[in-house]
Amino acid sequence: MTYFEPPIHWQDHEDIAMALYEKFGDDFTEAKIYRIRFTDLLDWILTLPNFEGTREQATEGHLEQIQAKWVYEWRDNQ
Repeated sequence: MTYFEPPIHWQDHEDIAMALYEKFGDDFTEAKIYRIRFTDLLDWILTLPNFEGTREQATEGHLEQIQAKWVYEWRDNQ
C-alpha cells in the first residue's frame, strides 16, 4: 500500500529533521550533528524525498532550526 506523503518545505523544520534522522539514524550523535557544515546539511536536505524547497530559498535560520530539531529527534530516540 502506498500512501501520499505531502511535500516538505523549508519552514517544515521538524519534518526535515525527522527525515534526516531516518536517513542517518545514529551515525550522527548530538556533538556530530552540531559540527555538520551548513553546506553539507543543505545538500542532504535538497536530496530528501518529497523536499520541494530550493537552494536559493535556504537561510541560515532555517539550517540552524533544522540542526537543533535533528538533535532533539536524536535525543528522543536514545
